[in-house]
Formats: sequence, structure tokens, C-alpha cells
Amino acid sequence: MLFKITNGSVSFGADTVLENVEFEIKDKEKIAIVGRNGCGKSTLLKCISGELQMEEGTGENAFTIVKSGNPVIGFLKQIAFEDDSVTMLDEILKVFRPLLETERKMNLLLEEIEQNPDEQKIKQYSALCERFEFLGGYTYQKEYSVMIKKFGFTQEDLQKPLGHFSGGQRTKIAFAKLLLSHPDILLLDEPTNHLDIGAIRWLEGYIKSYKSAVVMVSHDRMFVEKTVDKVYEIEYGETKCYHGNYSSFEKQKKENYQKQLKDHDLQREEIKRLMRLVERFRYKATKAKMVQSKLKQIEHMQIIDRPDRYDLKTFHANFQPEIESVKTVLRVKDLQIGYDKPLATISLELLRGQKLGIVGDNGIGKSTFIKTIVNEITKLNGSFEYGIKTHVGYFNQQMAQYSSHKTVFDDFYDEFPHLNETQVRTALGSFLFSGEDVFKCVDDLSGGERVRLALCKIFKKRPNVLILDEPTNHMDIVGKETLENMLSEYVGTVIFVSHDRYFVNKVADRLLVFDERGANFHPVGYAEYEMLEKERAENETVVETVASKQVISGGGKKTFSTPLKEKSKKQKRVAKLVQLIAECEQKLQNLNLQLEDPVVYSDYIKVAEIQSQIDELTANHDEYSLEWIMLCEELENMQ
Repeated sequence: MLFKITNGSVSFGADTVLENVEFEIKDKEKIAIVGRNGCGKSTLLKCISGELQMEEGTGENAFTIVKSGNPVIGFLKQIAFEDDSVTMLDEILKVFRPLLETERKMNLLLEEIEQNPDEQKIKQYSALCERFEFLGGYTYQKEYSVMIKKFGFTQEDLQKPLGHFSGGQRTKIAFAKLLLSHPDILLLDEPTNHLDIGAIRWLEGYIKSYKSAVVMVSHDRMFVEKTVDKVYEIEYGETKCYHGNYSSFEKQKKENYQKQLKDHDLQREEIKRLMRLVERFRYKATKAKMVQSKLKQIEHMQIIDRPDRYDLKTFHANFQPEIESVKTVLRVKDLQIGYDKPLATISLELLRGQKLGIVGDNGIGKSTFIKTIVNEITKLNGSFEYGIKTHVGYFNQQMAQYSSHKTVFDDFYDEFPHLNETQVRTALGSFLFSGEDVFKCVDDLSGGERVRLALCKIFKKRPNVLILDEPTNHMDIVGKETLENMLSEYVGTVIFVSHDRYFVNKVADRLLVFDERGANFHPVGYAEYEMLEKERAENETVVETVASKQVISGGGKKTFSTPLKEKSKKQKRVAKLVQLIAECEQKLQNLNLQLEDPVVYSDYIKVAEIQSQIDELTANHDEYSLEWIMLCEELENMQ
């Protein structure tokens, strides 16, 4: 145990944000804190870091905060540097001051030894070498070089003063410094903000292999799914612990709720049954002993409370297009996008009802493509055209900074003057602006509230094409799930940019991927795309290995492959895949049967272990099935 809070609470004036907090961090644990916006997640991180003080909660146990030893806690509190004229490299090297000081002493001592060899100095030098190696002296340059590359910086950026970087880039630099400092407890608040998908994938691997504890707040469900082994949920001001990843947490929460509700209802029925017996025989002397026994039985029951309903308050809008577009919604032909020079050349065709997810690294053309097809910026070359009867609804990232001195009601009414007051209130209410909230000034709204207001206006117009640039920024998990469901049920066409892979996987049925190879259209969803990319990377590795072996061998004995041999090889692999798929299905069936066992059902640690096995087998099953389909198609073509 590194750190433990027992019965803690946090209040701001008369408002209690957290109460009865029970929270524990063990060695090397990877923990996620989840919950609705404003529930106290970031507040809890600040309490762990010592930035905020806790007080005693209302629980039965005494309030304590216990630390094992004196763990170093790293937390990205602010993005403020001492001197903006310092280069990025010098700022990063501040993390390695003890190591660089050791290296300086080694060099000085080495000079002295060269001039005047001395056994004592040689021993000192040997001890310094050991310390230098222990501090990572032979790997630190590679470590920070890899990190800045993954965060989207170049070697040239290392020599730029800090003042030349944007706010998002400065956040990345501060984040890199935090990771390079290797604290015993690493606290991360929305670590995937400002990162593209490539950087997020790298960070996943970094977090999983991190040798100390990590506690994170994140709305990125796939990131949480792939990195954590424990989830704390904050709901109605209290914390509850779940072992396992995010999928396991969701499953356990649902099971816990259903079990407590069932036990609550059964207990109520049992109490009613016992009370009927008591009332029936209360005044019979011969049954007095039995009556007292039943009353004592009720008195000694540990009352099971009815579980609180999930906090699922969110916006909603069951809307569909006002008019249907023609079948071909958008045709893009050799479209060059960019400003002073081309960023990418794009060709694709979208039909009615299709949903295109646009993903890729930052700064290589995703938003530029969106702005081009809505005519915010001029194309460089090529063409794009919409089909007739196309009505576009466009959401851009700047809508979270939308400014107006009007009230929410007036701002909305000005766009829809044909609506009466009841209709305006109903529309706004569906996006969580109810009661006095409609009289808030737009400038006083949070980023998330402004996003909801913008979406409310767009959906009220009932377009048949939605173009959305990062719509889930400023949304919590429930909000993202709501938008996922709305877009999945929407019969119109959707084009959207997002770094949230879980969201992309749920909504998109085709992808436009921006990477170092340019912009490439893929008529598949995100899960299929990832499998194909994994297979491509593996094939490239095999090709490189074969090529290197041929170079080493000097072009030795050549091998030949006939079509018959190739066909036989594929047929054997297909047969093997059928066997592997069947084995996976049998194992999955057995594991699901285990989950139905009451003994296993009540052991949540065992449930988490079984669920982890199910997730792994499901992934293998999907991979084998995809390979089987591709090989069958290849064999058909060979016929």
C-alpha cells in the first residue's frame, strides 16, 4: 500500500463535493477515476497531491490519510514555466539535474585520473559510474528523444524557446517532463487531451509498462480500457471500487445494481410476510413466543437499501432529417487541401446513411478537409460536390468558445423566431437547459454547455448531413454515449473528426485516415481497420526480415513457390483457422457458463479474471475470423 484515504470529505462552503471517500493506491496499480462532469474527480486528484485538504466524512471509520514511506507524487497542476526564453531541450533537461550533475563529476574526476592516477579516485569514479547507470545515464537521451517524437515534436523544436510554442504544445512539454521524472505515484488529469491517436497509442504502452502507480481521470474509454486494472467511480459524492478494466467495471456495476435491487425487493417481501404473521397472532397467548421470535428476526435484519439509480442525466433529441437526400451525398475527386502547400489529396464517395470517421495525427489535414468541404477555406485543386436536396449541419471546435451577451433563451429564439415559448423551452430542455438555466448569459456557460447549445441548434434544423469536428470534446462519458446512440440511429449521413477511438469505433462504418502516407479512404469500421493495419505491419516486418536475411546471405540459394504450393499452404491455414475458431468458441461458451455459477457470480475478483479471458478470446476469435474470410476470398480468386 502506497497511499490510503479513509472516510475523507471535501466541501466548498456549504456544498459537499465528496463524502465518505475510501481510496487506496497499491504498488504498480493503474487506477482510473470515472464519473460525471463536476462530480469531484479532479478534486480527488488534488487531494491526493496535497493541493487540497480533506476533512472527516460522515462514515463510521476515523478519518485518516496514510502514506507508505514518503512517495513522490507527480501531478500536472499548471502549464507555467519559469522562463519562456529557455529552449525546450534545456527545460526538459531540468528533469535530469541529478543525473547531469553526476555526469559532470565523472568527467572532472576522469580528467584528474588521466593526469594523476590514484586508487581512491578510481574507486570514486567507479561508484559514480554505478550511480550514473542507476539514474538512467545511458538511456535518458533516447527516452526523451522518443517521447518528444511521439508527442509530435521534431529535433529542430528542441532548440526553440518555450515562448514560441502554442498552449497545447506547452501542455505536451509539461506532460513530457512529468513522465520523465518517474514519480512513485503519477497523477494524470485527462492525459489524452491535445494528443492525436498515434501519441495516445504510444502513451497506452508507456502507462502499461510504467514501473510505479498511476492514477488517472479520463473520459477516453478505450484508453482507460487498455491501461487500468482498477476503477473508482464517484457517484452522488461517494467512491466505489471495482477491480478490472473499464468493461469489467461497467459489467460489475450493472450486476451489483441488479443484485442489490433484487435483494432489497426480496427482503421487503420477507418483512411483509413476517409482519402478516405477527399481526395475525399478536393477541393469541399461545403464539406470543412465536410473535416475539418474528419481531426479533425483523429487528436483527441488516436492512438492504434500494440502490440509487444511475446518474444518467443527459441531453436527448430523437431527430431525423426533415427531407431525404439523394443516394450519392458527397463525391470528392482528387481534392487537394491545404493552405500555402498541399497537405493531402483525397478521393471518396459517400452514400446516404453512411458514417465517415476521420482520424489521424494532429496538423496533417483532418480539420482542413472539413473546412474545405464546408467552403470555409478554398480548395487547392480537384473537386467536391454534394448531391441535390443536401442540407448540411456543421459543428466546429470553435463553438465551445462561442460568445454572446444574450441569454440562452434569446440566443436560441433568434435563430428560430417561428417557435413559441413552450417550443423553445422544450427544445432547450432536451439539452439540459431547464428552469432558470435558460436565462443564463451565453458568455457565462461552460465549454460543455456551449457545445450542447450548438448541437441543440443544429439538430433543431433537422439536416440530412451532419459534419462534426471533434464533437465529443468537453463531454463526459454519459454524454459521449448519448451522442453515439443518436448518431447510430440517425438515418442521414455523418462526417466527423474525432480522436476518441471508442466513439469512432461505435459510430463510423468507414474511415478517412491521415498519416505519413497521406489521406487514405477505407470502407471499414475502426476495429476492422486496426486488424488490417496490424496485419500490414506484421507483413512488412516479415518482408524486411526476409530481405535482411538475403542481404546477409549474399543472395544464396533461391526458393521458388508454385501456385499449387501456395494454394495448398492457404488451404492448410484455412483448416487450421477453422479449428482455432472452434476452440475459441468452445472456451468462450465454458467461460460464460462459469459466469452464471452463483459462487463465481459473487466473487468479483474472479469475475474480473474471467472477463479478461473472455475479452482476450473474443479478440483472437475476431482476428482468426477476419483472416479466414480473407484467405477464403483469395482461394476463390485462385480458382
